[in-house]
Amino acid sequence: MTFNERLRELMAERGIGVRALARKVPCNPGHVSKLCHNIKRPSDQLAERLDTILDAGGELVALAQAADRTRSSERNTSGKSGVSVEASTQPHAWDDVLERRTLLQLAALGMGASALGPTGEPVRQLLALILDSEPREPDDWNMTLSDHLHALRTRPPAQVSTDLLVDLFAIQHQLQSADTTDKTELQRVTAALSILHANALTRLGDHGAAIHWSRTARAAADASDDLDLRMMVRCEEAGYGLYGQRDVATVLQLVDNAERLIDDTRSFWRADLAGTRAKAMSLLGRHDEARQALNIFVGYDGDDARASIIPALWTWSQASFAKSWVYAHVGNEIEADKAREEVLTRTRDYQYGANVRLHEALCTVVNGGTDRGAREASEILAALPPSQQSHMITETGKAVLRAVPRERQDRPAVRDLRAIITKT
Repeated sequence: MTFNERLRELMAERGIGVRALARKVPCNPGHVSKLCHNIKRPSDQLAERLDTILDAGGELVALAQAADRTRSSERNTSGKSGVSVEASTQPHAWDDVLERRTLLQLAALGMGASALGPTGEPVRQLLALILDSEPREPDDWNMTLSDHLHALRTRPPAQVSTDLLVDLFAIQHQLQSADTTDKTELQRVTAALSILHANALTRLGDHGAAIHWSRTARAAADASDDLDLRMMVRCEEAGYGLYGQRDVATVLQLVDNAERLIDDTRSFWRADLAGTRAKAMSLLGRHDEARQALNIFVGYDGDDARASIIPALWTWSQASFAKSWVYAHVGNEIEADKAREEVLTRTRDYQYGANVRLHEALCTVVNGGTDRGAREASEILAALPPSQQSHMITETGKAVLRAVPRERQDRPAVRDLRAIITKT
């Protein structure tokens, strides 16, 4: 048994975490974390201090000394054989070199000059990852997820996607040296990061990549054995499919598949899936079924079984957004207007705001106001700053176009809308 293995065992037996142990030493929590993952070796004094705190009876001191003797022997052997001492003093040096080289290649291949911007921030983040392999604590990862969600709602999707990739590299790096307990939590974080990345890619219109990342999210969630997380990922994946990413029948199949995972006690997830079903039925023109599903969604009043890993992911404005979607497609101006105002007063996501205004234009077209609705949609899309252009908004603009009767498709206002959609 190695020093780091016994250290983790003792911490588990004594019920003491990284931060608590660091306070007792005292030292930086990151230093303790690196000791646990065999990234750093302890000094003689630190080994003695940890041995005392954890009441190890000299075990940690002995294991640290044994590791020192092994390193000394390896240095002597390397010196006699002509091998570089520096290359042999770190137990995973060759793996580290390969990993760092791979990360730098990913930086070069995956982030072109246009993505780097004037600050070179993505490269800075990758270099920080390469140079500092300190594992993050669960609380840090939870904060990271909240930061990415906020970024999705307020920043350009290309920037968000780049930032998410950096953290996906980081968590893959941490997973490689995690023990069984840590690995389960890291798989949960991987699932959440992956589904957020699929969201960013959907906004960018990179649907093939988004579908692949949704699958990665599903696999990671399933490996964590967290039913709420598995449902969250599946609900998000089905919702992304509504924006031209998948055939509507496929979206409904995803909803059906997800529903089979839960029983009647999981009313929150059934309601969430009903909201996606309502939107899908609207796209198919099956408005009675859409309203039935919508009633299930907006009628949910419980507070059960929400995935806590991204607590702010679901908001009450999503029910109002679904109402705006369904009522706009059927031409119910009164209900669509009320739902739109509810969304605009609640949401922080620029995408929701633009889309419910496009729903207003859609409702106008459905009720026969082709020219006015097309002009409204054109004005909304043209006014979007480049930082807020999203395929999910453009796809809603296409819904306005699809609602125009065939005999009116050549009207000037409709042609203008089509031209703007082509450009965005």
